[in-house]
Amino acid sequence: MKLTIKDTYNKELPEDPILENTPRQVSGACYSYVTPKKTTNPELIHVSPDMLAEIGLTLEDSKTAIFTETFTGNSLLPNTKPYAMCYGGHQFGNWAGQLGDGRAINLAEVEYQSKHWTLQLKGAGPTPYSRTADGLAVLRSSIREYLCSEAMHHLGVPTTRALSLSLTGDNVLRDILYNGNPAYEKGAVVCRVAPCFIRFGNFQIFAARQDIKNLKKLTDYTIRHFFSHLGAPSKAVYLQFFKEVMLRNLDMVIHWQRVGFVHGVMNTDNMSILGLTIDYGPYGWLEGYDAGWTPNTTDRQYKRYRFGNQADIVLWNLYQLANALYPLIEETQGLEAILEEYTDVYAQKYAAMMRSKLGLQTSNEKDIVLIHNLEENLQESETDMTIFFRNLSNFNSDKYNEGLQIVWDAFYNTDEITETIKQKWNSWFKNYAERVKQEKVAPKERKEKMNLVNPKYVLRNYIAQLAIEAAEKGDYLLIDALFKLLKNPYKEQIENKKWFAKRPDWARDKVGCSMLSCSS
Repeated sequence: MKLTIKDTYNKELPEDPILENTPRQVSGACYSYVTPKKTTNPELIHVSPDMLAEIGLTLEDSKTAIFTETFTGNSLLPNTKPYAMCYGGHQFGNWAGQLGDGRAINLAEVEYQSKHWTLQLKGAGPTPYSRTADGLAVLRSSIREYLCSEAMHHLGVPTTRALSLSLTGDNVLRDILYNGNPAYEKGAVVCRVAPCFIRFGNFQIFAARQDIKNLKKLTDYTIRHFFSHLGAPSKAVYLQFFKEVMLRNLDMVIHWQRVGFVHGVMNTDNMSILGLTIDYGPYGWLEGYDAGWTPNTTDRQYKRYRFGNQADIVLWNLYQLANALYPLIEETQGLEAILEEYTDVYAQKYAAMMRSKLGLQTSNEKDIVLIHNLEENLQESETDMTIFFRNLSNFNSDKYNEGLQIVWDAFYNTDEITETIKQKWNSWFKNYAERVKQEKVAPKERKEKMNLVNPKYVLRNYIAQLAIEAAEKGDYLLIDALFKLLKNPYKEQIENKKWFAKRPDWARDKVGCSMLSCSS
């Protein structure tokens, strides 16, 4: 197994001089050196062929003992020094101070075919940032992260990736619902991959501590390696950098809304500077279309991170990043101008995204009303988002009275569809038909374009839970089947049609299917 190591983060940025791996406040440093915890009996469960190829490895490489040892933390890559990153963050709107990689350890940075990747183990043991936790992860959360990382990539959503999923052979104690009933679960490690794992919080911690020297070092490093097209760091370039971060995160949340993904814990330490979906914890997919839904038990009361609020939270988080970068720019006008652009740009991009879901290729001033009325109708009764939009591609504008029949399978309880609701839908379909006719696009072409943005298959919570329950019994076949299914989420896959289905009743209130916690 040969990788081209090209570490930069732990060579160009200041390290924590204390090598003792104990929970503590780390100041004046971007990271702390950490050796992953050795596991009892590591076992590779699954590997992503795509990511193997991206970093220059083969399937044969993944079958070796050294691969399993390396990507569970039992063996280090030659000439590397693993580390955990220091950062802070706002959690649920409140400044939490130092957070850091409490259960993530960067193994190394590699280059292959002009691409740069950071390899990071999640669940490989404690770090100085673990606080009172053990730095480990359990199988259920590791399966969810592994499958969802790759599923999101194939959906076209900006995301961190996943290389491998392994068992550690050790048991981990977890209180899954934080209700005083802890139990032992199988331990696991995911190797996740991204160009970098720098977060908003990496900048925030230095600004909060008024460590402007290291704030500048980190910002200059980030621009030099990941935004080099902007030019050499300067006040003007810092503003350009912030604007690009804004646009990337805006695009990311547009994609979330497009496919019905709810992150669940959009704290600033979970926001990637590259605009990637990062930290797959208590995420979920909309079953019934509900702008007020959040999958996170911790967020149940206030629903800060609900589906319909995700775009506003991205903006709130950008304000916190702007505050962190302010000491380097020393004027607010430029930052405020960029932040003020967000709302208008988001509205434009959201409208364009919704038009694409509706098969509309041109812009019309009445589209906003059409979209708004659609969103209202979708919440009149429990309506499956994925099935609704996928089936909508079969709509015939010459037979708009049949519109409701075409999407009928998307309703969870058809008894809820009262005459009043039917009238609202029929009115909407009539207006939609008129709008579709203005496009003058052949029905087949419209259907094909709609099916490129409206997935047929997503990682519904109940599907992931089935894979988890099988894996906990030692059966990993469903993990592999879902991994392959989700590589082609927009294709019909007739042989997999059973997964194009509404959430079953048994999953409505089941732990892991309806609500999830951050426990992993």
